[in-house]
Amino acid sequence: MSAYIFLGQELGKKQDAVTAIKEKLKKNGSAEEFTFYGDESPAGTIIDTLQNQGLFADSKIVIVKNAEAIKKKDEIDQLVSWTKTDSDENTVLILLSDENRLAAGFANAKANQQIFYEMFENEKKQWLKDFFKREGFSIDNDCIDTILELIENNTEALKRDCFNLINFIKAQTQAGSQTAGKPAAGLPANGLTSSGMQTISHSEVEKWLSHNREESAFTLFSRIAAGDLTRALESLSVMLAAKESASGILAGLAWCFRKLADYLTLIDSGSENNSFELKKIGLSSPKSKNDYLAASRRYNSDTVEECLALTAHYDLLLRSPVAVMEKILMDRYILAIISAGRG
Repeated sequence: MSAYIFLGQELGKKQDAVTAIKEKLKKNGSAEEFTFYGDESPAGTIIDTLQNQGLFADSKIVIVKNAEAIKKKDEIDQLVSWTKTDSDENTVLILLSDENRLAAGFANAKANQQIFYEMFENEKKQWLKDFFKREGFSIDNDCIDTILELIENNTEALKRDCFNLINFIKAQTQAGSQTAGKPAAGLPANGLTSSGMQTISHSEVEKWLSHNREESAFTLFSRIAAGDLTRALESLSVMLAAKESASGILAGLAWCFRKLADYLTLIDSGSENNSFELKKIGLSSPKSKNDYLAASRRYNSDTVEECLALTAHYDLLLRSPVAVMEKILMDRYILAIISAGRG
């Protein structure tokens, strides 16, 4: 028996840790996997699953997402008690949360606990440089700053969107290969640097953004920041029609509101015009600065917390039976979010 508590907003590294546990179990044979949500599943159901003998697998992994929602003492006691029992070593319990702590009772659990913190700005830049280098690309700091302003602060989102950028550039290069042209000054005819890496230009990044990000959680946040309900609903409708994940939209907006909380802290300290401090929280372009300045005029620290709570609430609703009314739920969410700001 093993128990793990993985916390924090760095989703990519957290998922890597879960994957490593799964791979370790699979080395011993087949593994069954069960997923529960702390805000939906009673602790008794989770315990039953942990204790039931599997018929067709050599090991079992039980993952509980949103574990911060488990707050009832009796449920916490059941789970903590299980972590202290001597049971099958091939049975694993993993409690996951984007928060940095669970209810106090979990402090008594016999579990391996780790908090996966979001990367600092300098760490994200180095992560991006290393990522593109491994893929055979070089990229300058201006391109990195542009990318970071529009991607959530976790390696999962960074990896996904950077692969999308690379695929976009490869497609553009392939399409242009049929047209003869002179290479840029200082570059070999194949478009590579002298070190053999393909350079990503700022214009390519901007083309990718305009091609793939015509509507996104970030453009939606811009409408919300302006208090423009009509355009916000239009933006949402376009994304949903394009099969954009509603939960993904909510995750993106939650990230934006957390960044807004950081920006409001800068305002309180009188540092909102300090370029260095703005860069630390990922705001450097005039567009992003204007968006967050507009948002700060409509939201304060309390209403930002209200918006984050609303986002979590609607994320839960989207996993419930009423999720068939996704468009209606999301429209109501946008209305509630804009209403939370000052008119």
